[in-house]
Amino acid sequence: MKELLYLEIPIPQTDRVVTWLQQDWHVPQGEREITTNGIQLKFGEQSSSLTIFTWSLQRTTYLKVFRWGDRAVPQEAKILKQLEQGLRSQFPQRYPAPPSIDLSQGSIFTALEPYYPTTVKFFQKFPNGEADLQRAYWWEQRWRESVKTPQPPKSVIQSSAEPCQPDYDLIYIGGALGVIHAAVMAQRGYRVLLIERLPFGRMNREWNISRSEFQSLIDLGLFNSDEFEAMIAREYKDGFNKFFDGNNPPHLKAKVLHTPTVLNIAIDSEQLLRRCGEKLRAAGGTIWDETEFTQVDITPQGAIVSTQHRSTGEAKQATGRLVMDAMGTTSPIAWQLNGGRAFDSVCPTVGAVLSGISPEVWNPEYGDVLNSHGDISRGRQLIWELFPVEGDDLTVYLFHYHQVHPENPGSLLEMYEDFFTILPEYRRCDMEQLQWKKATFGYIPGHFSVGSGDRKVAFDRILAIGDAASLQSPLVFTGFGSLVRNLGRLTTLLDTALKHDLLTASDLDQIRAYQSNTAVTWLFSKGMMVPTGMTLPPQRINAMLNTFFGLLANEPPEVADTFIKDKFNWWTFNRLALKAAVMNPLLVVWIWQQAGAKDFLRWVLSYLLFALESVIGWALNGWFPQLLARSQSWLEARFPQLWLRLLSWHYRYRVSVGVSPAVASQQQAAALSRQGEQEVMT
Repeated sequence: MKELLYLEIPIPQTDRVVTWLQQDWHVPQGEREITTNGIQLKFGEQSSSLTIFTWSLQRTTYLKVFRWGDRAVPQEAKILKQLEQGLRSQFPQRYPAPPSIDLSQGSIFTALEPYYPTTVKFFQKFPNGEADLQRAYWWEQRWRESVKTPQPPKSVIQSSAEPCQPDYDLIYIGGALGVIHAAVMAQRGYRVLLIERLPFGRMNREWNISRSEFQSLIDLGLFNSDEFEAMIAREYKDGFNKFFDGNNPPHLKAKVLHTPTVLNIAIDSEQLLRRCGEKLRAAGGTIWDETEFTQVDITPQGAIVSTQHRSTGEAKQATGRLVMDAMGTTSPIAWQLNGGRAFDSVCPTVGAVLSGISPEVWNPEYGDVLNSHGDISRGRQLIWELFPVEGDDLTVYLFHYHQVHPENPGSLLEMYEDFFTILPEYRRCDMEQLQWKKATFGYIPGHFSVGSGDRKVAFDRILAIGDAASLQSPLVFTGFGSLVRNLGRLTTLLDTALKHDLLTASDLDQIRAYQSNTAVTWLFSKGMMVPTGMTLPPQRINAMLNTFFGLLANEPPEVADTFIKDKFNWWTFNRLALKAAVMNPLLVVWIWQQAGAKDFLRWVLSYLLFALESVIGWALNGWFPQLLARSQSWLEARFPQLWLRLLSWHYRYRVSVGVSPAVASQQQAAALSRQGEQEVMT
C-alpha cells in the first residue's frame, strides 16, 4: 500500500465531495466501485487498484488516494492530476464575509442565525452574549473596511493654530493596555486622562504572563508582590506545545515541547484593569469611559482631543501636552500615520472562558501554549491555546496566522463557527454541559520590520504604544507580554522626553520598543500563513512547526524560554536556524514559496541589520552603560535631546545582545542609582 495523494477540500459538507466522487466525476480509467466514504478504482486483471476516501475534521474535508499493489495502475499520474483539477474546480477556496445587517429590525441573534447558527446558539448562553456578539460583528466590520478600503485612511490628526493651555500632561486613548502605562505615569506625578470607548474594565481577552515578566510592573512600583499574588487566577505547572504530525514523515515528527515558565500565570484581567484604574485615580488621574475618540488637533502648545460620549452624544474636548495612542488594532491614528499600511499580518483570535470540562480530559495544573489537532483547514492552519484560570474555569483560544489581504481580511465570525463546532475534536467535551462565562476575541496585529524606522509610531505630540504600535512577539503574538516586558524602557524614555519637553515627532520616535531580534523572527509567523489564493499541501505548516519546535524540545529548557520571550541573541538564532536547515533542507524553499521573493529579501535585510546591531551591542556592552551613568548629571542638563537618543540606543543595543528589555531597564536604573550615590558621597 502506498499513499499517492493527500488533499484538503475547503468545504464542511463532506457528503457533497463523496457524491461528486461517486456520481459526477468522469473517471478516465478503471471501474468505479462505491465505498462508504469514497470510491475504489479497479483495473481489470491488474492486481493493483486505487482507493480514494474522505473524512471530515475542523469543518473541512480531507481526501487521500492509496494504491493497493506493487505496480502503478494504467495512467496513474493522469488520473491523479485530473482528480485534483476536478476537485479544485468543483470546490474552490472561498472567503465568506458577514452579511450587512440592520439591528433596528431585530436582535443580532436573529440577524446572524441563518449565517452562523452554531455561533448564535452558544453566544446566547453567555451572560453578556448579545452585547459581545454585537462587539465581535462591529470589530470584524471595522477591520474589513480598514483593509478593503483603497482610499487614504480617515484624517483624525489635524494641525491647528488655536491657543491651547494643556490641562493634562498625558492623554491616553484606549483603556486596556493604555491604563497600565497611564497608572505608572500618574504615580510619577504627571496629570493623566484616560479615554476609553467601552465601560471601563471590560475586556474581550484574557491575559497570561510569567512571573519574571510581570516583575517589571513590580519594579516600576505599580504593584507590590501581595497585589500581584491576589491577581493570579491560576498558576500552572507546565505548558505544552505540540503540533499535529500524523501526516508528516518520521523526521518531521516532534515530541512535546515543555515550557513551564511561558505564559504560566493566568491574570484576572478585569481585576488588573480595575486596580490600575484605582491607582490612576488615587494618583490624581481621570477616566472618561464610554467615550469615543473623534479627532486630535495639534497646536504649538499642546494637543486638543475631541470626543463624543456614546450614550448621551455629548461632545467634549480635553487638552494635553502629549497624546498616547493605545487604541489597538483598529486605531485610526495608527492607520493615518502609516498611510493605511498599519499591519502586515494579523491573528484573528476567538475563544471563551468556560467551565465543565472534566479533569479526566484536562488537568487544570497544565496549559496548552500552542497546539494543533489537524492540518490546514480552508486556507488556515488553526492553532489552539488553553489556559486554566480560577476554580475549574479554562480560557480557550482558537487563532491562525493570517496575511492581511483585501480579498480575505480574516473573519472572527467564521472562526467562532469553527470554535463552537470543533472544540470537542480538540478536547473531548459535551458542549451542552459546559458553562459559558465570557467571550474572548480580537484581531492581534503584526508588523514585519526591516529596521527601527520602518514603522511610524510618533507624530508631533502623539505616540503609539501596544498593539497600535504593532508591539508584540512575532511567534506567540502576546501584545500584553510585549508591552509589560518593554514598560520600563518606554517609561524611562517617556519620562525623559516629558521632563525636557521633547515632544516633536523626531524626539518621540526614539520612544519605541523595537527589537532587532524579534524583527528577524517575523519570518516564522510568515511561514505559518497560507497566502490568499495559494493552495499548500495540507501538512506543510505543521511540518514546519514541528521542525522548529522539535529542535527546541531537544534543547535545554532555558533555550525555549529565551526564544519565546524574545531574549535570544544572534548566536542562538543562527545555531537553531542551521540545525533546522539540516533537519529539513526544504524549509527555506517552503518559506520562499509562502513569503515570496520580495518579503524574503526584506527578511534578509532585517537579518543583516540584526547581525550589525548585535556587533554594535557587543562592542558597547559594559563600558557604554557606565559612561551614560557617569555622564547623566551634566549631559542630560545641557544636551537633553542627545541624552534621550543615547538612552534609546542603550536599550536598543542591549536587547540586541540578548538582554531582555526589562533587565536592561533595571540595569540602567541601578547604574544611575549607583552613580547618584557616589555623587552624594563625594
